[in-house]
Amino acid sequence: MISAIWLQSDHAIFNSPTRNIIVVNARATSTWTCRTWLRPRAITHTVSSRWQYDWWWRTACLTARPVGIFGEITACLRLLPRFRIGWRAGGKKAEQRIGGEYLDAAPANFSGYIAADELYDGPFCVLSIVDNRTFRRLIYEVLDHDPTHADIERFFRTFQAALQRHELVLRGITTDGSALYPEPISKVFGDVPHQLCEFHVIKEPTKAVLRAGAKIRRELAATKPQLGRGRPSSIAARKAARHRKRIERKVGDLFQHRYLFVQHALTPSQRRTLVRITRGRPELRTLRDIMDEVYRLFDRRCRSDTALEKLAGLRRRVRRFKWIGKTLQKPSSSNLEKALTFLDDKLLPSTSNAVERGNRRHRKMQKTVYRVRTKPHISSRIALDMEREERATQRDLTTQTLHTARSRKAA
Repeated sequence: MISAIWLQSDHAIFNSPTRNIIVVNARATSTWTCRTWLRPRAITHTVSSRWQYDWWWRTACLTARPVGIFGEITACLRLLPRFRIGWRAGGKKAEQRIGGEYLDAAPANFSGYIAADELYDGPFCVLSIVDNRTFRRLIYEVLDHDPTHADIERFFRTFQAALQRHELVLRGITTDGSALYPEPISKVFGDVPHQLCEFHVIKEPTKAVLRAGAKIRRELAATKPQLGRGRPSSIAARKAARHRKRIERKVGDLFQHRYLFVQHALTPSQRRTLVRITRGRPELRTLRDIMDEVYRLFDRRCRSDTALEKLAGLRRRVRRFKWIGKTLQKPSSSNLEKALTFLDDKLLPSTSNAVERGNRRHRKMQKTVYRVRTKPHISSRIALDMEREERATQRDLTTQTLHTARSRKAA
């Protein structure tokens, strides 16, 4: 039991008869405070407005039941103007801009050399023209069918009209080995140098050499001696088993290092490996010699006339080998001649890597954005990609400025 005595000095004396291990009687004084009484529940005030109101999922704050008892504002209901973000799809705005001011501003830094290519995406086809030196896409068109010569010619004439408005001259065009381009190019651009992509032309001899190497491996594997069941017991059987293992090791090395027959430049260690795996097989070294001669055709230190003479000499050299002579017969002579056009113009790129890089970005985007499977969506996404390319210089400058500022602050 605890008793309290209030004094006039606003102090109280508390006494407790309870025994304690420290003191016998506990005495404490404290300042007097008022008694605590139960108070009514807090009232939440509400306000109203004469404006028109309604429920909308884009209001500033969604309405909700009042919570808490402390009187703060818990919800509001007011019709606000739509947010600008998401009001209109970014791809649609980009597509409208690409068809207008972008096409007029893009030729300002035009180099004169372009690369054209088509990209097949299911039932659709994307035609693109890219500056082959600045790697900037200039114009594109999405078709809902496979392109024809008429489609390519109309696409080229649209680009030619843009060049004529800015009084620009086309100096060279690079394409792949498709038969869609030679005729429209001659009709629209006249005698403009037409270069076939070096990679697309070299691809055929490379495949032919690899097929020839696979044929040699099959023929070599067919010479393995047949062994009986069990461990070889006789001298002849053990000798045949060792010979079989050597052939299997030879075939395995040729398969594992088959890339050495078509790789452009070989290191000293790779050349030693090539000499080791082709020992005793001169036809394999002939395959590598063929690829070396093909690569020498595209050496920029010579002109196209010299390269054509080298090509004629290479064909005469391999003509006596019937099984190798077909290696260089896959690419036609006209394709090879057009693939060597860049040797007469030091500024003309030999490949269409500029347009192929944009195609690779599009295919990567298709793997992550599944909804881009219709013609309007494909066109919008490509327009957004073109805007991203346009701002690349500004982004690099901003990044460089930020890095410089942070390095100075850290120092």
